Amino acid sequence: MGGDRRGGLRALLTKAAAGDALEASYRARMLALVDSEGDCFSRDRFDPGHFTASAFVCSPEGGELLLILHGKLGLWLQPGGHVDPDDEDVFAAARREVAEEVGIRALDWFGAGPEIFDLDIHTIPARPGREPAHEHFDVRVLFRARTRAFEAGSDAKDARWVSLEDIRLGQSDESVMRAVRKLQAKLGA
Repeated sequence: MGGDRRGGLRALLTKAAAGDALEASYRARMLALVDSEGDCFSRDRFDPGHFTASAFVCSPEGGELLLILHGKLGLWLQPGGHVDPDDEDVFAAARREVAEEVGIRALDWFGAGPEIFDLDIHTIPARPGREPAHEHFDVRVLFRARTRAFEAGSDAKDARWVSLEDIRLGQSDESVMRAVRKLQAKLGA
């Protein structure tokens, strides 16, 4: 995306295929945020929120996802987080988050190359005295790891490879389940 993160993200969002009506509504809201005034990437932007980046990391063989146990939510989710000022784009942010949370740097694109895999908007509860409730506008990418070796970082209570068939709602959330269904379709499962 080069030096123009906002314009690059707008172009990516415009060409991103929505898997269903809900994801299409997320894309429309994300386009409105990217076109709004102010820094849409700033973690201090709370009305309505800001962009984040996350990554679904497939095993080298493609049948498993690397999920982390989220400390605050107690759910198995994909690695991800805020887009830092030094991140060139959402892809760089997603790669950095994977490196920080599970220690994997050897990642290849799953498929044709840099593209958005999934879009999600979710509410972050207020932290009294620190930040109000707001939304994370999460741009999600899909990588294939070149190795199965990982180490849970400080942001993750635990991490593990989970077979696509074994990922369940309740242990994870509906947005992860949507991504699993998309991945299974890509794999022809």
